[in-house]
Amino acid sequence: MERILILDFGSQYTMLIARRIREMNVYCDIVPFNKIPAITPDIKGIVLSGSPSSVRAENAPQPDLGGVPAGLPILGICYGAQWLAWSRGGNVAASGTREYGRAMLTVKDAQDPLLKDVPASSQVWMSHGDTITALPAGARIIASTEAVENAAFRMEGLPVWGIQFHAEVHHSEFGKQMLRNFVLGICGCAGDWTPDSFIESTVAALRKQIGTDKVVLGLSGGVDSSVAALLLHKAIGDQLHCIFVDSGLLRKDEFSSVLESYKDMGLNVKGVQAADRFFGDLAGITEPEQKRKAIGRDFVEVFNAEAAKIENVRWLAQGTIYPDVIESSAVPGASVTIKSHHNVGGLPKEMKLGVVEPLRLLFKDEVRRVGKALGLDPVILGRHPFPGPGLGIRVLGEVTREKVAILQEADAVFIGALRRWNLYDDVWQAATILLPIKSVGVMGDERTYEYTIVLRAVTSVDGMTADWAQLPYGFLAEVSNDIVRGVKGVNRVVYDICSKPPATIEWE
Repeated sequence: MERILILDFGSQYTMLIARRIREMNVYCDIVPFNKIPAITPDIKGIVLSGSPSSVRAENAPQPDLGGVPAGLPILGICYGAQWLAWSRGGNVAASGTREYGRAMLTVKDAQDPLLKDVPASSQVWMSHGDTITALPAGARIIASTEAVENAAFRMEGLPVWGIQFHAEVHHSEFGKQMLRNFVLGICGCAGDWTPDSFIESTVAALRKQIGTDKVVLGLSGGVDSSVAALLLHKAIGDQLHCIFVDSGLLRKDEFSSVLESYKDMGLNVKGVQAADRFFGDLAGITEPEQKRKAIGRDFVEVFNAEAAKIENVRWLAQGTIYPDVIESSAVPGASVTIKSHHNVGGLPKEMKLGVVEPLRLLFKDEVRRVGKALGLDPVILGRHPFPGPGLGIRVLGEVTREKVAILQEADAVFIGALRRWNLYDDVWQAATILLPIKSVGVMGDERTYEYTIVLRAVTSVDGMTADWAQLPYGFLAEVSNDIVRGVKGVNRVVYDICSKPPATIEWE
């Protein structure tokens, strides 16, 4: 299977580069800049990502491209372009003022293959503090902006390009075209990586990895774990044992409804009620990361206990997807950890099972495409993402049964209203959050001092970025009234209008 290799220098846009390439039906791998694998024939090109670092800094990320064949196409983006110039003898200096935002790109060489079908002038997106002030010997300018002369360049006689703008973002009008020119044209990729081809290759890989062993998978009723289960079932059949854990942190009545939904999927599913354990271990914990890790640890330990009852079980399967991985990992010296995901950040070192993650390299929309190809029930396929730690990270502060019960009722009102108003499918994810504060209110002739509920609804494609959903005022008024009137313990409802970034989708 042909692929493009993306070297990650810590940019928050690295995932977006991968998305753009995959939209061309070309597979790509993201690897840390300091862990470049052996260059095999299936690797058709390399992309160097951006970075929050400066190439002039003492601890700047410095990849070793010594093992890369001279004829393999390379495209450097932002920091990647600056490093290409710097490492070949060019000059990179502070620009004086940070260049951030829209700029107009002027093509200098319309015959260059990277700029095929790109108009003479178009908008691009800049985001850098340094700039290339002098190109290395053997490089030539192929495009400029008013403020950046060396906005795009090519090394003469080599398939090496550098661009100081972010072609992968929406604001770069012909950025997708440039990436297509690189991936499909210069690198010569066929663009035949489809959901069906992913299923075929993944099933084969799972069979090879697992053999005759048995696998335990935690089902949640969501898209990720359901698609993972179907892939595994297709690969190993009855060797898969699914477990659905009631942590006490699920939505209202979710334990029974999820078990019911899996009856027609041919899966071997066992329900385990473990709410007492989760609430006990969460007592007194208020810090978000500690809560995530405690919940993740309990999930794994419950699985270990259940797995011990199954002869020859060797693997713990999880529905981990790409955004979970990138938000839980860090390129040393470059990026920072935003949060740990329960699947990738809460696993204790003494876990006795190997981990298999068939969706680890897919974005959410790609998971849905695979699920559709596998014939997953449309009701599950269209379900909003729900965090593995559940309502434990939507109850801010200490998690108690009383608070979770309040949140479950409020959440049921919100989700139910979205469905009644036919807004559910217009929203990528909706959540209710219980704040650890109380405020004064008036109900009837009495003074109240009760909790505040936050409503959160966003639109997104894959969860890497998100906009707050502009829900109708009438809808918000109805939901607010129904929660305050019907949920005991709440006297105030507010709506979160922050996008990601700067906020995250979940509050913790």
